[in-house]
Amino acid sequence: MTDNEFGYIHMLAQDYLNYVLQIPQPGSGPSKTSRVLQDVAFSVQNQVEKNLKPCLDNFDVGSIDTARIIFNQVMEKEFEDGIINWGRIVTVFAFEGILMKKLLRKQIASDVDTYKEIPYFVAEFITKNTGQWIRQNGGWENGFVKKFEPKSGWLTLLEVTGKICEMLCVLKQYY
Repeated sequence: MTDNEFGYIHMLAQDYLNYVLQIPQPGSGPSKTSRVLQDVAFSVQNQVEKNLKPCLDNFDVGSIDTARIIFNQVMEKEFEDGIINWGRIVTVFAFEGILMKKLLRKQIASDVDTYKEIPYFVAEFITKNTGQWIRQNGGWENGFVKKFEPKSGWLTLLEVTGKICEMLCVLKQYY
């Protein structure tokens, strides 16, 4: 992917964290793609937090470095079979939100750099591991938005939730 593509994904990751943390967006607010992503990823994140509460309660993120290590391990497990789809890409953002909330509970995230580092390594992962697939599948506007716009239904959300449950089982090693 190009720097522009990385920048766009980084902006989506930042917008998602702002949404999770309820930080108002200046100007006209997030793009249509960001809004659709926020709706879908936040719904998935809430389901994961509800369904995997015991696992997540024992899941400790004590630093940004720990968050990066856990993120990379979970994403490696998530994508180890080589299958990429929009649902799996949504899980990356949902997991970003979970990590940030865990950091906030430890009050590690009071440093403004933390808010910058997590979206950066999320964008880095997506760019490196799914960038070509994203381009081949219509990009964000013609692929992702068309698949997840409210009018298209959320049948895929069930697939995403199932995959997240599998993916987060790897978290058991941290408690």
